[in-house]
Amino acid sequence: MSLSCGVECVLLLGCSRWAWRRCTYVGSNDSETWPLATPDEFEPVPRVCRLILAVYEPDLRNPQFPPDGGYRLNPDWVLKRVTYEDTLGRSPPYLIYADHDRKEIVMAIRGLNLAKESDYKLLLDNKLGMQMFDGGYVHHGLLKSAVWLLNVESETLKRVWEETGREYQMIFVGHSLGSGVAALMTVLVVNHRDRLGGIPRSKLRCYALAPARCMSLNLAVKYADVIHSIVLQDDFLPRTATPLEDIFKSIFCLPCLLFLICLRDTFIPEGRKLKDPRRLYAPGRMYHMVERKFCRCGRFPPEVRTAIPVDGRFEHIVLSCNATSDHGIIWIEKEAEKALEASVLCLGLTFKLLSCIMDYQQWLTCWFLQIMRENKSETITVPPKIQRLERLQTIEDEHKDALERAVSLNIPHAVSTVEELTENKEMEAGAAKANNGDSPKAEPELSSRGTNWDELVEKLFKRSESGKLMLKKESNPTQIQ
Repeated sequence: MSLSCGVECVLLLGCSRWAWRRCTYVGSNDSETWPLATPDEFEPVPRVCRLILAVYEPDLRNPQFPPDGGYRLNPDWVLKRVTYEDTLGRSPPYLIYADHDRKEIVMAIRGLNLAKESDYKLLLDNKLGMQMFDGGYVHHGLLKSAVWLLNVESETLKRVWEETGREYQMIFVGHSLGSGVAALMTVLVVNHRDRLGGIPRSKLRCYALAPARCMSLNLAVKYADVIHSIVLQDDFLPRTATPLEDIFKSIFCLPCLLFLICLRDTFIPEGRKLKDPRRLYAPGRMYHMVERKFCRCGRFPPEVRTAIPVDGRFEHIVLSCNATSDHGIIWIEKEAEKALEASVLCLGLTFKLLSCIMDYQQWLTCWFLQIMRENKSETITVPPKIQRLERLQTIEDEHKDALERAVSLNIPHAVSTVEELTENKEMEAGAAKANNGDSPKAEPELSSRGTNWDELVEKLFKRSESGKLMLKKESNPTQIQ
C-alpha cells in the first residue's frame, strides 16, 4: 500500500512539474541567448511585408485594405501581377516589383488561402522523406511549385536584372505557404546562378515570413547566408515538426493538435531529432521578434533577436492564445515596423549616451592633466582609447560557426566550412570570368529554348536499383551545365 502511494506521489509530482514547465514556457525562451539584430539587418522586413500585402490587392492605385502609412510603393514599378487564374493552382499568386530607389528586384508570394483547394493540394503533395535535393530533404510539393515558378519567370527575372545594369539585388519573399516556395526558389537559383545571367550569390536574398518547415537541417544551415526567416513571438508554424499536410487538415481543431504534438515531443530526445535526416526545419538565419513577457500584461516595444541555431531551432510548441494570431502577415508587418522604429530609437539613444560619456571622459582627462601640470609631475597620462559597441561576431563568422557546429553534432549530410568556402570561391571566380568574357559561350540550345528547371533538378540525382532517387555525390550542383 505504501509503495503504491509513493509511486502515485512521484507520478503526480512528475506530471505537475511537466505541466508547469510546459504552461510557463513562452516564445521568448527560444531566443533568450541570441544577440540583438542591427537596424540595417532588419530594415527590409517591414518593406517586404507590405509587398506581400500588396499581392492581396486587386488594384494598387485604389487600395482597399492598405496598412498603416499605405503600401509605400510605386504602382508603375510593378512589372507583373499573377493571380490564381494564371497559375492554374501550380503556385500561390505573386507579383514582381522593381524598386529603382533601393536597386532591388523583388518577387513577393502570398500565403495560404484557406478557400483555395489548389493550395491544399500543394501542401498534401508530400510524405516524410519523399523528396531529396542537394544532399538533404525538402517538401516535395513546395519544390514542384518553386520549379514551376522558375520555369515561368526565370527569363523575366534575368532580362530585368540585365536591363538594370546587373547591379540590382534579387529578393524572393513569401509568407506561410509562399515562404516555403520562396526559400526553395532561392536554393535553386543559388545552385544555378548562371541561368539568371550569372548573378552573384551576394546579390541574392530571401525573406521567409512565418516560415514553413520546408528543408532538412543541413540545408537550413548551409543557406543561412541568403535565406532569412522572420518569426513573430509564439507563431506555431516554424515550431511544428508535424508535416504541413497534417497541420492544415486539422486547421479547425488546431489547438488540440498543438497540445497533442506538445505531449508527443516531450518524449522524443533532442539527439534523435537532430539525427533524423528527413526532419524538416524553418530555413536559414532566424530573426525572432519578441514583444510579450511571462506574467506581464500587454505588448512591449518589440525587440529582434537573431542567430543561426543548429540545436534548439524552435523545437518547442508554445501553448499560447497568440500561437495562430502571430502567424498573420498583418500582425507581422505592424510589429516589424514597431521593432524597426524601436531599434533605431535605441541605437540613437545609445550613440547619444556614448557621446556624453566620451565628452565627460575628455573633460575628465583634461582636468586630470591640468592637475598633473600644476603639480609639475613628470608622469604623462595618455587618455584611454574610445570604446565602441560592436557585435561580437560578423554575420559571416556566425554562418561559419553554425556550419562547424552542424558538423560537430553529426548532422546528416552537413557541409563543412572548408568545403563551403572553396565552393563559393570557385563560383565567384567563374562568375567573374563570365562577366569578363573569358568563359566559353553558353550552349545555343539553352539560349534558344530557355532553361528547363525540372531537368536541372533531375541532374542532381540518379536512380537506384529500387527506382528511388539518390543524390549524385560525385557531381557538384553548382557546376551543372
